[in-house]
Amino acid sequence: MEDSAVEDSPKQSNWPIYLYIPNLIGYARIIANGAAFGVAFTNKELFAILYFASFVCDELDGRFARMFNQKSTFGAVLDMVTDRVSTAALLVLLTHFYKSHYGLFLGLLALDISSHWLQMYSTFLSSKASHKDMGDSKSTLLRLYYQHRFFMGYCAIGAEVAYILLYMLAAEGNIGSPYEVTCRSIGNGTVYGILLAIALPGCAIKQLVNLVQMKTAADVCVNYDYARHNSKAQ
Repeated sequence: MEDSAVEDSPKQSNWPIYLYIPNLIGYARIIANGAAFGVAFTNKELFAILYFASFVCDELDGRFARMFNQKSTFGAVLDMVTDRVSTAALLVLLTHFYKSHYGLFLGLLALDISSHWLQMYSTFLSSKASHKDMGDSKSTLLRLYYQHRFFMGYCAIGAEVAYILLYMLAAEGNIGSPYEVTCRSIGNGTVYGILLAIALPGCAIKQLVNLVQMKTAADVCVNYDYARHNSKAQ
């Protein structure tokens, strides 16, 4: 029976996991991001194209994983790490252009990493297959975010687009705080301003999601500690 099961299994299941199509896309994302940050101070248009292309591929790897039944723990971790490192690097880049507000971007960086790290660890403690499994969450916002792909996509894309546009505006010589640069761009009715006006609500919701996610994930860790302590006491 075991030999038969092996013979009848899909061919792609025998592929080395490192060579799964979604993971190959993940490697391409890393290369694109590396190239993007390599030209961040010399070619802002190329940077934006490469960075956004890498971000779009974040959607493609998930689609290919489902299409070819090539989901893997390694792929999920690769995707998460690539996302977090990319966003962190972009926020660090913004501290260069908005030196007087470097604390804002470093704060967003810390929130992004701590929120997702806690979420991944709480997923492990809860024995869930994915950090996006929020069906039993008490938070309406988290259920809305993770169970509705359009809403999640708007918030995630909104955050990244807002960061990229702030970079583009600063790289073009706009002087002032992020708030001043944003208001000036929106007030002038520029293309960047219009895109910012569309992206900023999603970006703001994404930060709120990160805050709620960090708290709920921390609660899972604390409840796990209580349960373990009570089991030892018995």
